[in-house]
Amino acid sequence: MSALSSLTAAAAETHVPVVAPIEADGAFSLLWLIIVLPLAGAAILLLGGKRTDAWGHLLGTATILGSFAISTVLFVQLLGRDEEDRQLVQHLYTWFDTGHLDVGMDLLYDPLSALFLLLITGVGSLIHIYSIGYMAHDPRRRRFFAYLNLFVAAMLMLVLAENYVGLFLGWEGVGLASYLLIGFWQHKPSAAAAAKKAFVINRVGDMGMGLAIFLLFVTFGSTSFTVISHLAPGAGEATMNWIGVLLLVGACGKSAQVPLQAWLLDAMEGPTPVSALIHAATMVTAGVYLITRSNFVFELAPHAQTAVVVVATVTILWGAIISCAKDDIKKALAGSTMSQIGYMMLGAGLGVAGYAFAIFHLLTHGFFKANMFLGAGSVMHAMDDEVDMRHYGALNKMLPVTFLTFAMGYLAIIGFPGFSGFWSKDKIIETALIESPVVGLCALLGAGVTGFYMTRLMLMTFFTDKRWKDDVHPHESPAVMTFPLIVLAALSVLGGILLAGDWIVDWLSPVVGHAEHHEPPIPVIVITLITVAVVAVGVALAWFLVGRREVPREAPADVSFVTRAARADLYGDAINEGLVVGPGRHTVTALTAADDRVVDGAFSGGATTISGVGTGLRRLQTGFVRSYALSVFAGAVLLVLTIVVVNL
Repeated sequence: MSALSSLTAAAAETHVPVVAPIEADGAFSLLWLIIVLPLAGAAILLLGGKRTDAWGHLLGTATILGSFAISTVLFVQLLGRDEEDRQLVQHLYTWFDTGHLDVGMDLLYDPLSALFLLLITGVGSLIHIYSIGYMAHDPRRRRFFAYLNLFVAAMLMLVLAENYVGLFLGWEGVGLASYLLIGFWQHKPSAAAAAKKAFVINRVGDMGMGLAIFLLFVTFGSTSFTVISHLAPGAGEATMNWIGVLLLVGACGKSAQVPLQAWLLDAMEGPTPVSALIHAATMVTAGVYLITRSNFVFELAPHAQTAVVVVATVTILWGAIISCAKDDIKKALAGSTMSQIGYMMLGAGLGVAGYAFAIFHLLTHGFFKANMFLGAGSVMHAMDDEVDMRHYGALNKMLPVTFLTFAMGYLAIIGFPGFSGFWSKDKIIETALIESPVVGLCALLGAGVTGFYMTRLMLMTFFTDKRWKDDVHPHESPAVMTFPLIVLAALSVLGGILLAGDWIVDWLSPVVGHAEHHEPPIPVIVITLITVAVVAVGVALAWFLVGRREVPREAPADVSFVTRAARADLYGDAINEGLVVGPGRHTVTALTAADDRVVDGAFSGGATTISGVGTGLRRLQTGFVRSYALSVFAGAVLLVLTIVVVNL
C-alpha cells in the first residue's frame, strides 16, 4: 500500500490524474444496456432475415434512440455528483483469467466517456433517422441498418471499456463494421476495393495497437486504465515512449492520420450516412479518444508526445491541401475531416494544456461535419446521385433547407465568430502558439486553407452559374432527411456553449488533469483577430478564384504541379506503393520462390532421387529365370575373381 501511495504522489507531480473509480450503482447499473441495445438490434436484423424487412429500419433507429435516452439520463445523474465521485466502474463478468493476466468485462463511466456516449448515440440517432429516407428505395435497407447498429455498438464498447483489451474489442468491431458499410454497395468494384483498402490499412495500425497492449501488460502486469494510471510513473521513460509511439500508430490508422490516411477518401464509396457516421461520431474519432484516454502514458513519454504533434501538424496541412483540389463533394469533405482530426490530435499532443480542447473540437466537429455530410447527401439526392460539384451550381434557391443548414456547418468549420468551430479550433491554435510558435503558425495556416476550400465548395455547389443537365430536376429532400439537418445546424451554431465559463475544461479535469494557466506571448484577442483575418484571406481568395469566374463543367487539365498532386491525394497511394506495397510484394515473391526452390526443392528432390533409384532397380526385376541365373553366375565369377586378386 505504501508503494502505491508513493506512485500516486509521483503521478500528482507529473500532472497524471489518479483514477479512483467507484462501483456503479442505481441508474448507472444500466451502463451495459447502452451497448446491448444496438448490438441486439444488429443481431435481430441479421438473424431475422427478410421477415424483418418491413420494420427493420424502425427497430434499428429505436435501439439507438434508446441508448441515447439512457446516456442522457446518466449524464444528468453524473452532473449532480461531486467531482471525485464522477468515475464509476461496472464489472459485468471475468472475461478471461490466464496465469497473471486477469481481464474483466468492465465498463468505465466518467466525464470523458459520458461526452462520447452523448455524441455517438445523439448524432448516431440523427444519422439513423436520416437513413430512413436516404435508403428508402434500397432493397437491402434492413441489412444496412443492422450494420449501422453494429458500428455504433462497437464504438460504444470502445469508449466504455475500462481496460485496453475491452477497448481493442470495440476497436476491431469498428474496423469490421466500417468494412461492411464502406463496401455495402458491393456490386460496385470501387466500393469493394475501398472497403478492402480501409480494412488492410487499419490492420497496419492495429499491429501497433496490439504491440502496445502487449508491452503495457509486460510492463505493468495489467491492461486496466485504473491500474496503469497509478503505476505509470514507476516505469522508465524509454518504455513509456515506445508504448506511446505504438499507440500513436494505432490512432493513425483509425483516425486517418499521416502516414495511414490513404483509406479515408476512398471510403466515400459507401452510402452517405456511412460517411457521416465515420467522420462525425465514430471511427475517425477513436484515435483521438485513445490518445486522450491514455494521457497517463503520454504525459510520461515526451518523445511520443512530440511525435503526436508532428503527425497532427503534417496531417492538418495534408488534408487541407487535398480538399482544395477535389471536385467530388464527399471527398472534399473527407479531406477536411482528415485536417480537422489533425487539429484534435494536435490538441491531444499538447498534453494537459490541450486535452480538453481536443475533445471540445471533437464534439463541435461531430455536429458540423455530420451536418455537412448529410447535407451533401441531400444535394446528391436532389441531383440524381451526382457527386461532381462542377455539375452543381445555383442550388441555394432550389434546396433552401439544405442550403441554410449546410451554411451553418460551413460557418462553423471555417471558424466564423460566434459559431462552434470558432470557439473550439481557435483554442487549439491559441494553445499551440503558446507551446510552440512554429506548430501554432502551421495550425494558423491550416485555418486559412480551410477558409479557402470550404468557400470553394459552397460557391461551386450553391452559388455560381447553373451547370446541371436539363434532365436533372433538383428538389428538396423529405422531412425525415431535413429534420436531422436542422438539429445538427442548430448544434453547429450553439456548440460553443460547452466552453462557457471553461465548463468543458473543468468537466474533463478529473480525467486529463488541469493545466496551469499560461499567458500567450501576445494577447488572446490579438490571436483571435489574426486567426479571423487569415480565414478571411482564404475566403476572399476562393471568391476571387472561383466565385468571380466561370466554373467549367470539366476540370482543366492544364494545372500546376501542386494542383495535380492535390488531385492525386498528394500521392499517398504512390508513396504507400513505393515504400510498403511494392517492397512487400517483392519480398513475398522472393520468399515464395525460395520456398518453391529451396524448401520444396529439398523435399521434392529427395523424393525424386529415391523414385529414380527405384525405377532403375525395378528394371533389374525382369521375371525371366535365365536372367536371374545369369546374374547369379556373374556374381559368382565376380566373387571368385575378387578372392583371387586379394590372395595374390
